[in-house]
Amino acid sequence: MPLAHSKLTAQGQISVPVRVRQRLGIGPGSVLEWDEEGGRIVVRKAGRYTSEDIHGLLFARTPKPRTVARLKRGIRQYIGKRHARG
Repeated sequence: MPLAHSKLTAQGQISVPVRVRQRLGIGPGSVLEWDEEGGRIVVRKAGRYTSEDIHGLLFARTPKPRTVARLKRGIRQYIGKRHARG
């Protein structure tokens, strides 16, 4: 049994039924994405960021190589500041 029904207008628009909006947690201004999965069309609430956005943020630049001595010195400084008696 379907969750709800919608009717397509002459302009190609549909209304999202209340039960569907509640299930998806969407309201005015929400973006829906349409996808094909296994011969079916699936409509879901679009995420804020695409996987390409996240990848770009994580791997936009390569960090400078650091020596072990420099890493150890940085750890000592961090621990010293964090546990300093003031």
